[in-house]
Amino acid sequence: MIAKLTGRISLEADRCIIDVNGVGYLVHASTRTLSALSDGQVAALLIETSVREDAIVLYGFSEAAEREWFRLLTTVQGVGAKVALAILSALSPRDLIAAIQAGDRGSLTRAAGVGAKLAVRLLTELRDKAGAMPVGIGFAPVLPPLAGTEADALSALVNLGYRRPEAQAAVARVMERLGDAAQVDQVIRACLQELAK
Repeated sequence: MIAKLTGRISLEADRCIIDVNGVGYLVHASTRTLSALSDGQVAALLIETSVREDAIVLYGFSEAAEREWFRLLTTVQGVGAKVALAILSALSPRDLIAAIQAGDRGSLTRAAGVGAKLAVRLLTELRDKAGAMPVGIGFAPVLPPLAGTEADALSALVNLGYRRPEAQAAVARVMERLGDAAQVDQVIRACLQELAK
């Protein structure tokens, strides 16, 4: 089984070829991993090998956290390698943990191939496992559920197009700074300023 490859990279649309001493390995990867690479560069990728009846397929990852999430995602019914890579293209491991902890279906459905039913299944099956998963550097903080002014501000930010995990973290920071007496419009303005940085 191949666990790691180091060689010269040739980028393609949703995959790359790693030339290792004259042998080219075709490696499928998330857009997050591919964007960290450049054509002609010598790089090392962690590899997950999938052996099927009709093919041996290699999946590459720039960091161990992404590979661990790929392995976990493919344990969920309805999530194959292609959908797992689409999820990891749309959400970093840190964002994935935050989305699962917050029960954010919207973030998950941004990934190609993830509909509402599959998003619910992912949230249900991964809720207890997400907190123990790596994020690359440290662990994502567990954010408490919001209510009142905080919930209203979060809803407004999500409706404006911000991702729930980022918006929820901004709301928490602003509420800590402004205090519980802050009005919704004040909180939203302060959050917009913070998210614009």
